[in-house]
Amino acid sequence: MSIAQALEQIKVNIAAAQERSPYAAPQVKLLAVSKTKPLEMIREAWSAGQRCFGENRVQELLPKQEALPEAEWHLIGHLQTNKVKYIIGKTALIHSLDSLTLAAEIEKRSAAADCLSHCLVQVNIAEEDSKSGLLVPELADFMCAMADYPHIRICGLMTIGPNVDNAEEIRPVFAQLRKLFLREQQRNLPYTDLKWLSMGMSGDYEIAVEEGANIVRVGSSIFGIRHYI
Repeated sequence: MSIAQALEQIKVNIAAAQERSPYAAPQVKLLAVSKTKPLEMIREAWSAGQRCFGENRVQELLPKQEALPEAEWHLIGHLQTNKVKYIIGKTALIHSLDSLTLAAEIEKRSAAADCLSHCLVQVNIAEEDSKSGLLVPELADFMCAMADYPHIRICGLMTIGPNVDNAEEIRPVFAQLRKLFLREQQRNLPYTDLKWLSMGMSGDYEIAVEEGANIVRVGSSIFGIRHYI
């Protein structure tokens, strides 16, 4: 299956998932996760109409963003504080804000650049040691603390589902993030603009859409299995 065919099939699957669920968002942004993939494959996806791309690592995102600046680039992986200075102003959305230390660095660098950084707060719903993110009880206070960072706009929540054999086991995780998202929307904190719920990858994006995701992060189902060096 070509990249264009894969993209079309994923869009069909997303639409079917929207039809199946009362929780589904009316519009879902498909983020093509291009980590470890060459620019040629990204350009192929671009030619097929894909406009939004996600990268896990700053050092991979920067040369690709420079080569294809007209695309919408998202940083979806863990962001180290010493890499923040390179990424400010280069992304539409940082999906992985997960600590006040990171928030302070984003604030400092954004203020220096006189720009507003749009971020999602990453929540570790499944409490996995291998994954970054706030624990659920920490979220409400963290959101309140964002009042001290005027150059950061919190635009939603993100989670990564646990590694399980049966994708249906992930559904309660996604359902819980949806409920947290709605709770935070209802609080209507003045420095937030909560419109994005980012969850779901190649193995579970249909379940994520059924549970309300309006950004899904799909890589291998578009570009094929990744080969790490």
